[in-house]
Amino acid sequence: MNSNVENLPPQVLRLVYKEVSDLAADPPEGIKIYPSDEDITELHTAIEGPEGTPFAGGIFRMRLVLGKDFPAVPPKGYFLTKIFHPNVGHKGEICVNVLKRDWKAELGLRHVLLTIKCLLIHPNPESALNEEAGRLLLEDYAEYAYRARLLTEIHAMGGHGGTSGVPQDPSDGPQPKKHAGDPTKRLAVPGAASVAALGNGANGACTATTTSSNASSSTSAAGKKKADKKRALRRL
Repeated sequence: MNSNVENLPPQVLRLVYKEVSDLAADPPEGIKIYPSDEDITELHTAIEGPEGTPFAGGIFRMRLVLGKDFPAVPPKGYFLTKIFHPNVGHKGEICVNVLKRDWKAELGLRHVLLTIKCLLIHPNPESALNEEAGRLLLEDYAEYAYRARLLTEIHAMGGHGGTSGVPQDPSDGPQPKKHAGDPTKRLAVPGAASVAALGNGANGACTATTTSSNASSSTSAAGKKKADKKRALRRL
């Protein structure tokens, strides 16, 4: 995308530079900022998946693009890391009111970033860009959480989150939890008990007791998880 630096008035550029510098020095919790010395109108970030959601443990790369009419017109937001979410389109475009009808010039970029992070906690199926994710969120939360968790593991864990202009050094930016790249632990997450816990915050402890007392049931459940995962991958 072409830079809009030359299209913005000098006073707007100064305000943007100050705000981006402040964000880099004091970023919102769980968000890392990657300013560009060459193009201040495109801001790359990395958002940590919030705990208690299917995105927990993932690192989601995102960018904000400031158009030539900023701040009269809101910036545009895009996820660079693939994510299964009602308000994120297949090309990464983000649908949230603060980037549309609720935008006000005085809100600033910090407010935008916090709102997008909150969107990971509270999706809005009424303004879904991904209609399948929106439908599952309303009708079958367990399946929605399973699909969202699966894509989080594939694309947002173990250093696979994001591309295109974002620093790729493993030590640069927020890091996923140490066990995130462990295949034995990652494969256990999308099981039925874990999905239920993600969706309802309860009823997830029963399976642990059953598996500890019945080894054959555990083996059967593991086989079912693999089959479920293969079916989900084919759907994706």
